[in-house]
Amino acid sequence: MQTRIQVTLTVSEGKRLIAKGIAALPEVQHALDGGKILLKGGTTVSAVSEEMVGQPLKISGRISPSGARTCRDSTLKGHVALLTGGRFEIVDNTLKDVVPTLGRDDVVIIGANILDFDGNAAMCVGGALGGPAGEVLTGIQGSGAKIIIAVGLEKLIPGRVSDAVKAAGRNTMNQAQGMAFGLVPLIGKVITEREALSYLADVSCTVIAKGGIDGAEGATTMVVVGQSAEVAKASEIVNQVRGSVVSGMADSLIECQPGGAGCRNHKGCLYKAGRKQFQIQ
Repeated sequence: MQTRIQVTLTVSEGKRLIAKGIAALPEVQHALDGGKILLKGGTTVSAVSEEMVGQPLKISGRISPSGARTCRDSTLKGHVALLTGGRFEIVDNTLKDVVPTLGRDDVVIIGANILDFDGNAAMCVGGALGGPAGEVLTGIQGSGAKIIIAVGLEKLIPGRVSDAVKAAGRNTMNQAQGMAFGLVPLIGKVITEREALSYLADVSCTVIAKGGIDGAEGATTMVVVGQSAEVAKASEIVNQVRGSVVSGMADSLIECQPGGAGCRNHKGCLYKAGRKQFQIQ
């Protein structure tokens, strides 16, 4: 007989669940044994890193109540890491050497900022060349490595990623809260809370509500269905992520302020696009 339960996950709890699901994937386990895993920082991928090796990553770009920001300390390293044979190595400055070595036994785990109903994803790019990771993204996509896109259902948009990519553009805005950014499409295996829980237990998950209050803003409520033992397993996994908080290196979670020390993206509160200068809010 099948059992049905209803569970609610906050955004941070969902990220931890995704991290557990990705860490358990066969291709990830295979890469841990005999390949390489490249982790491109973001709060969800940082949770993956913590799940696998206990190490958080630097959080660079983020959306906060004040708009699109980056971290205050632009010199901080640890945004991109490489796992090889259980060894954790920060490779922010050596990505152009690392990416050419990636192959079919390797895995790249990257986060996304938007997801549409067709499973298409894209990430924000605030720097002119997308930062060190953005500069090698083409090489990553063309390497033959397995690309896993870790993205929570709070990133689901009411439209197509292709339309969002066309609408965005870091050099096209007349005004922006925080830094203006563009979008870069990502191709890979998308893992949300639904897929993560179904990998960890033999259950099916259907989203029945989104959002909430009192810390549950952006939350996902799902119905989980399966045989009683598998549903009990899924329930226990959900309980394990209860109370999860944002993952990331502590210093990197402090966001930049317009014109503040170390701020690379505001330059005295002016956003420069070609010959134009537009006020940043």
